[in-house]
Amino acid sequence: MRLSGEGVSGIKYTKKTRQNQRSRSHFAQIESQIFFLYLDVMIEKNPRATDHEYWMESALREAALALQRDESPVGAVIVKNGNIIGKGSNQTEMLNDATAHAEMIALTAAAAHLGSKWLENCTMYVTLEPCPMCAGAIVLARLPLLVFGAYDPKAGACTTLYTITNDTRLNHRVHTIGGVLEQKCGAILREFFVQKRGKTRNVQ
Repeated sequence: MRLSGEGVSGIKYTKKTRQNQRSRSHFAQIESQIFFLYLDVMIEKNPRATDHEYWMESALREAALALQRDESPVGAVIVKNGNIIGKGSNQTEMLNDATAHAEMIALTAAAAHLGSKWLENCTMYVTLEPCPMCAGAIVLARLPLLVFGAYDPKAGACTTLYTITNDTRLNHRVHTIGGVLEQKCGAILREFFVQKRGKTRNVQ
């Protein structure tokens, strides 16, 4: 970029650069709005959906909230007797806390609701396969059932890299089902990384 005072050509170049940046920002906002409209359509109640798919759609709504905050879009809900008793979305950036994963927040909320650290007869639905920290917390909370959406090849600790929720050496095991609405759960994560790459290009 030319320094100020180098003549008219430098000023024109600067204005053109700013116009291009504003244009890219405008298109990024439009793309984001289109995506959220698409997501709203995706997660409307489907009369043919299974119970697992229905509750996973609620977890997707939590993930969408994280995406709006520019957080890694992962959402989780905990269900008991047909009601959500705890929910959470990723808040690691907002709280500046590496442990503020969606699962951890949902576990804390559900325990507070029940007044018990044991989440018996509850099911967690989470859009991404839990990491080792979250998988361990799920075991400690004694959840009987975990249902997740997208598999995580880099940190998945329930099926992909580790099987913490079904490790026979631990004092509790969690029945685990993966791949529920996998494409939808993966789509919101891909959207997040597309936005991140776009912002990086704009900075450069």
